[in-house]
Amino acid sequence: MKIVALDGFGGPEVLRLAEMETPHPGAGEVLIRVTAAGLNRADIHQRQGNYPPPPGASEVLGMEVAGEIVERAPNAEQRWRVGDRVCALVPGGGYAEYCAADGGCCLPVPEGLTLEQAAALPEAVMTVWANLFDPPRLHAGDFFLMQGGTSGVGTTAIQMARAFGARAAATAGSEEKCRVLRELGCERAWNYRSDDWVAGARAWAGEHGGVDVILDMVGGDYFAKHLELLGRDGRLIHISAVHGAEVTLDLRKLMMKRLTITGSTLRSRSIAEKTRLRDGVEEHVWPLLGAGTVRPIVDRVYPMEQAAAAQRRMESSQHIGKIVLKMS
Repeated sequence: MKIVALDGFGGPEVLRLAEMETPHPGAGEVLIRVTAAGLNRADIHQRQGNYPPPPGASEVLGMEVAGEIVERAPNAEQRWRVGDRVCALVPGGGYAEYCAADGGCCLPVPEGLTLEQAAALPEAVMTVWANLFDPPRLHAGDFFLMQGGTSGVGTTAIQMARAFGARAAATAGSEEKCRVLRELGCERAWNYRSDDWVAGARAWAGEHGGVDVILDMVGGDYFAKHLELLGRDGRLIHISAVHGAEVTLDLRKLMMKRLTITGSTLRSRSIAEKTRLRDGVEEHVWPLLGAGTVRPIVDRVYPMEQAAAAQRRMESSQHIGKIVLKMS
């Protein structure tokens, strides 16, 4: 089978097409003929040599795929059959024509969606579900601020927050992106390059007593600003740290406001944890996709031969939503 391989660590130029043996499904797994794979920022970190795959995972890039089941292990979940169209969360191996996935990390492709759209779902939807809803940190009526609103996670989080009754605002890096955020349901959208988003968010949530929940991919110098914006019992949730992972915390603010500061990763979780998240997503979010209340935002679809160009676009931060690779 064809894969997108790494010719060492470095920039997008290290990505190249190669051949490797088609995998066979291991215990509890199914083998998917991959039509499309979603790109994630973690793929870039792995390409740079800064984010190795978990022990036992494929060294091939790619953490979410969509396609058709062509083989299954005897002890895989009984619901899955050869020929089923699925999307799946995987710890690695997605940039390939075939990928093995645990049955507990697979979901049926929602009715009406293409496989390219379905490939944009597993990582973003499960990340949002795990950080905002399981355990429940965002509730109906809450004021929710999303940093990095036009990312794959951001566009998903805004739609899910609105669908579950929260009020949303977000930041992005251009006026065009802010327009898209308002179309997705944000009451406010600020261009962080030109707007005073801190003052804007303070005014937006002022009568409410402050922002209830912030989902942040920035970290660094944003940390202190977030502590100021959060109201009493506010929740600050970190899923990345583009501006830096080390911050200074004034514990007095934490105590006076009764703040909760947390964060998580998804890739390193156990299969049992991912299966539980999958079940929650299928029960609560998949009906929203079927109804069109939540939809995957796909920026561009690149052939696998252009994986380097796809990652360059992600690194440029010009994209809106998910970037997807289509396999040969």
